[in-house]
Amino acid sequence: MTEAGRHDDIVIIADRLWDGDQLHADGHARVLVRGGCVEAVGRDVDTAWATTTVVLPGHTLLPGLIDCHVHVLDESLVTEPIGVQILWALPAMRDLLDNGFTTVRDLGSGDYPGGVDLRRAQAEGVVVGPRLITAPNMLSARGGHGEKEPDLATRYGLQVGTLGDGVDEVVRRVREQARAGADWIKFAASGGFSSPADDPATVTYSRSEMDALVGTAHDLGLPCAVHAFNDEAVRRAVLAGVDSVEHANLAGAETFELLADRGVPLVPTLHAQAHFLGRLDDDEFWTTKPPVVRTKYRTHADRIRKSAQLLADSEVALAFGTDASTFPHAENWREFADMTQVGIPPARVLRAATSAAADLLKRPELGRLRPGCVADLVAVPGNPLTTMSVMGQVDFVMQNGHIHLRP
Repeated sequence: MTEAGRHDDIVIIADRLWDGDQLHADGHARVLVRGGCVEAVGRDVDTAWATTTVVLPGHTLLPGLIDCHVHVLDESLVTEPIGVQILWALPAMRDLLDNGFTTVRDLGSGDYPGGVDLRRAQAEGVVVGPRLITAPNMLSARGGHGEKEPDLATRYGLQVGTLGDGVDEVVRRVREQARAGADWIKFAASGGFSSPADDPATVTYSRSEMDALVGTAHDLGLPCAVHAFNDEAVRRAVLAGVDSVEHANLAGAETFELLADRGVPLVPTLHAQAHFLGRLDDDEFWTTKPPVVRTKYRTHADRIRKSAQLLADSEVALAFGTDASTFPHAENWREFADMTQVGIPPARVLRAATSAAADLLKRPELGRLRPGCVADLVAVPGNPLTTMSVMGQVDFVMQNGHIHLRP
């Protein structure tokens, strides 16, 4: 049944429930879902009027998961027509929902705002997948991370982001994104690993450009996410007033302290880095990748690993995000393991994928399993607070009160 369809009264019974904020899971929980919302939670929920009862022995119920950093249109090449890109995105959308991700923030692709079209199609029940919150196209300086294929851009007018240099042009680009239907504005303050003309250690926008860009977005009521790997790029963006920082995988302790002091959430995308670092010596893996990407990861490998340890020891507000499309969207659940492996406590990891992500997105009706919240629920066998690997075994998914997947 689609989000636009009829709602039933459903009771879900599980051995444990984690509500999005707790350090520990409650035992033997029942959840009553009515009209697409959570009506009641607790051991004594009345099941008499339920039209459907779902019993999940041995399972833990959690709020629907949120991935704050995906690129569903990047499942195909940006050189493909937008219609082909959208068709490739459809199985990625379903994979994300199958994994328990009922909401995602899509941070852009290409130079056409296809994410806006997908957002509408999903909301109207035409497309099966997470509800989309979208930044249609990443703003980038010329020669920066958004111009991933300078040769193609020169010959065919193709690039991965929307290019803009100087205060006047970045202001205009922000306004164009708003006109296209953006929920968020994303821009690249640093270079990246996949872009051939720059490096993640470089800074690609000046402070005045960032001030103008973020200020214009806020004037239009739009929050800003920044792609920033290194200390100076993060620092400039935070001082400009960004609402979330993506990556920061080369950052040091002082930068994490700045983020914590300013209350700016970080989306660390640890699996996107581990995916490549773990394959540095696998020649076959790199046959389909530009050589410059491997060189960059070799150059920065030690710093990435050190930064992850510093992050785990920090008090930064974390929101879960994966940078899926640098690896298949079907594998975005692997971020859970990578976050715990660097020493981030399980409850903090789960909050990052639920309540903290909802707070970042300013969607209080999501990310928590409480009366009045949207009925987005997932269940896993076992207890993720003691065995995080079960987050890759989601076998019950409810979105907006409708059962998408069940054992």
